Amino acid sequence: MIPNRSTFPPGFLFGAATSSYQIEGHRFGGAGQTHWDSFAATPGNVVRAEDGAVACDHYHRWPEDLDLIAAAGFDLYRFSTSWARILPEGRGAVNAEGLDFYDRLVDGMLERGIKPALTLYHWELPSALADLGGWRNGDIANWFADYAQVVCRRLGDRVWSAAPINEPWCVGFLSHFLGLHAPGLRDIRATARAMHHILLAHGRAIQVMRGLGMGNLGAVCNFEYAHPADDTPQAAAAAQRYDAHYNRFFAQGLFKGSYPDEVMQAFAPHMPAGWQDDFATIQAPLDWFGLNYYTCKRIAPTDGPWPAHAEVEGPLPKTAMGWEIYPQGLHDFLVRVAHDYTGILPLYITENGMAAPDVLRGGGCDDADRIAYFASHLQACRRAIADGVPLAGYMAWSLLDNYEWSLGYEKRFGLVHVDFDTQVRLPKASWHAWKAALRG
Repeated sequence: MIPNRSTFPPGFLFGAATSSYQIEGHRFGGAGQTHWDSFAATPGNVVRAEDGAVACDHYHRWPEDLDLIAAAGFDLYRFSTSWARILPEGRGAVNAEGLDFYDRLVDGMLERGIKPALTLYHWELPSALADLGGWRNGDIANWFADYAQVVCRRLGDRVWSAAPINEPWCVGFLSHFLGLHAPGLRDIRATARAMHHILLAHGRAIQVMRGLGMGNLGAVCNFEYAHPADDTPQAAAAAQRYDAHYNRFFAQGLFKGSYPDEVMQAFAPHMPAGWQDDFATIQAPLDWFGLNYYTCKRIAPTDGPWPAHAEVEGPLPKTAMGWEIYPQGLHDFLVRVAHDYTGILPLYITENGMAAPDVLRGGGCDDADRIAYFASHLQACRRAIADGVPLAGYMAWSLLDNYEWSLGYEKRFGLVHVDFDTQVRLPKASWHAWKAALRG
């Protein structure tokens, strides 16, 4: 069972999360091309070369989707705006139809008593900016600040919270070093520059939003617990390197104005000129910090170049993504982040959930494994609160089955089943379990 709302502190907020390209349908409403469109059109990058052209057709079906959020009893909805929908060329002319869509969406949330939690960037970079080097180009910090200005002039008076960039590690490392997400590069120089420019863009966006009088501004980073694959010192060192580039790089930049030594040993020759001077911008004060958490990894040493590690299979039960289910890691990260970086700053779980092999039977979807996943991770949150962590809310990923990036439409994370042929929504047992916990 998902723990009842009453078992959490008064005022604790619960929400559901999505992202624009994964659900909206990018071919609608005058949106411009993104680097995800070209990445998906390149053979071998995405399962069946699927893209976000239609996705869940949220662009047209948003009232129905907001009704599902409200009916379940969620307090807030974490959504993202699409840079290319609002500025099809990344700069310059605004697509009024795109901005109007988000205006209606925010008003629709408020009409239903849902708090709008805005994320400005969830991975769909306009192609025109990708052509100029994208996140490798230091000018992107100012391009992003201009985009933030356009969005927040229109929406900033009505959103409950705002964060610039979702999961910097995925935008930087997964996409520029491992090549698994757009733009699909495998280049350490591109990675070092992208990871720094992401944080600089974050800081510039915070400055813009503060200048518009906005409050409740935060950052959202993803965390993944790194276990050494065995008891050897070599495995421990490999896990530390993984922890450094995955978990510590962005948090340390945001809150301590430096980067981990284990990362800079490799990145130092590739960093942009004057990067040390950017921390005054990167460290713009925040009102909260968000953690996205899904799994742990077992890390073994290798003989190759930095980071000289590899993932090995672990012993715990796994989701449909092959990710181990390790709720203790969520507790440990909450304690660690509060102790090492954020102090009394409110924390939020901004994403947590699982892909499951959902099957429709008898007109329903009994995703008991997903319910158990949520229950165990919410219990980990309760333990962290008991340990003194200032955790203020939890957001489930995701409201809808959606476009799961390089895995296309194959993996389902949703509380609501989506038939991608008919776009019919069907709340799963997990949606009903959330409703019972939040309204019971």
